Amino acid sequence: MRLNTDRNLLLSTVGFERLFDSLNNLSSGSFEHKNPSYPPYNIFKESESTYLIEIAVAGFKQNEIDITSEDKKLIIEGKTSDKKSEEYTEKEYLHRGLARRDFIHEFVLAETVVVEKANISDGILTVELKNIIPEEKKPRKIKISSAEKSLLTN
Repeated sequence: MRLNTDRNLLLSTVGFERLFDSLNNLSSGSFEHKNPSYPPYNIFKESESTYLIEIAVAGFKQNEIDITSEDKKLIIEGKTSDKKSEEYTEKEYLHRGLARRDFIHEFVLAETVVVEKANISDGILTVELKNIIPEEKKPRKIKISSAEKSLLTN
């Protein structure tokens, strides 16, 4: 299904070509990876400019998780170490409810969002994101001058 862009919407927007392209890619399913459900994660807004992503990474060590910020994409990847994986599969399980497998999560970031820091605590990986809006992009009042006023003062 292709995203139909209303002609009136195009007439009232400037510089949103990349956004429309991204929406078209999303609706056509052409993203490389769909966001998987394993491991479970939360995304929430902590303040006006701070966002947090929490991922349940119980069983993963710090050196088994890679976080990469590249071209407005945040990629979080978990790879189990070979030795630990062998031990995990060699055991005789009566019940195996804890998953331990590789994963990849990709998040698309706005142009003004940057990764601040990451932390693992109690089996939860927390990635803090900041929306840093440059001064020139913040709302500002535009002074309106009047041609009539300058005519009256002459």
